[in-house]
Amino acid sequence: MSTESISDRREHIRSISVTALAALLGVAAAFGSMALVGDVSSADAAANDTRTLMLVAGAILAQFVLYDFTSIYDDDEFGPKHYLFIVFMTFSLWFVTWGILLTTGAVA
Repeated sequence: MSTESISDRREHIRSISVTALAALLGVAAAFGSMALVGDVSSADAAANDTRTLMLVAGAILAQFVLYDFTSIYDDDEFGPKHYLFIVFMTFSLWFVTWGILLTTGAVA
């Protein structure tokens, strides 16, 4: 019984940390995109800048390297579902935050 609760707690902490890191890196990539583009007075030109997509792709790839380096997942636990979750969370948080920054006309 006690090993089951320890395992459940470890799983819970791991899922919270993975979700939080994906969300924070998505938001950080949006602010990094704003700093990279600079002037967002022309939202159309800023939205079409492909460097911002490279930045969010780098944030996604950095997470995979980080999870492999810290061995937060065992080799047999990290499957396609986890990859898709990390990509979706990071991209969606980046997309929403980047959209808000572009529509409000925030300045870097």
